[in-house]
Amino acid sequence: MKVIEEFKEFAVKGNVIDLAVGVIIGAAFGKIVESVVTDLIMPVVGMFFGKLDFSSLFFVLGNVPTGTALTLDSLRKAGVPVLAYGNFITVAVNFIVLAAVIFLMVKQVNRLKRQAPAETLAGANPPPTPEDVLLLREIRDQLKR
Repeated sequence: MKVIEEFKEFAVKGNVIDLAVGVIIGAAFGKIVESVVTDLIMPVVGMFFGKLDFSSLFFVLGNVPTGTALTLDSLRKAGVPVLAYGNFITVAVNFIVLAAVIFLMVKQVNRLKRQAPAETLAGANPPPTPEDVLLLREIRDQLKR
């Protein structure tokens, strides 16, 4: 029974829930980035290189059985070893775009974090009173006596 209570305490901690939300959002975000790369960026890059489809670029590393089409899917189904460098290019571009977007997001969050403490500290700790004002207050207090 104690193990169940410990597990319940662990599972409802804020960090575990935050991690779960982060993983779910990350998976959805990964699909968005994959779509941006596949549907938006790679066609433009392909246009500059003669309208190539990078995902279908490969080198055949073995013997191709007769009657097998020279497409990546057909060769893989036939068990022919292929070096699919076009797929690697697509995945590499996907990674670069994802890394750039995450970098920009982290940079924004860090900028907001730097601004927030400065604003709270400004209200909590007023600037020190100048010395001439302190002297004037002291004179005022002496005159009141």
